[in-house]
Amino acid sequence: MGITQVFCFQITVNFAVNQILSIMPANILTTDDLREFKVELFDEIKALISHSSSSLSPESKRFLKTTEVMELLDMSPSSLQNLRNARVIPFSKINGTIFYDWNDIVQLMEKNKKPAKPKFKFQ
Repeated sequence: MGITQVFCFQITVNFAVNQILSIMPANILTTDDLREFKVELFDEIKALISHSSSSLSPESKRFLKTTEVMELLDMSPSSLQNLRNARVIPFSKINGTIFYDWNDIVQLMEKNKKPAKPKFKFQ
């Protein structure tokens, strides 16, 4: 290869490299950038998880299992069993699995609702 060919080859390579660099600008990532990305990713995952676990509503799920009702009402298995035994809360049992209707739970909560009383008298 002669000097002219080497020179032309070098010009071609430089031109190609410049074209690639102009299309894809280089971004240098730092550890701070990665740390910030990690924090944002975890925040988004937490938001998705909390949204999905708190989305118990008639639109998303009408019939709830015992564990879901216990979590929703913050009660123990025996307390829920006592409500079933006393026929306070309606339920259905299918193949050993107990289901509760969302609307029955809402109705139970409304029926047992106590009006709020102000602590202080307003003048």
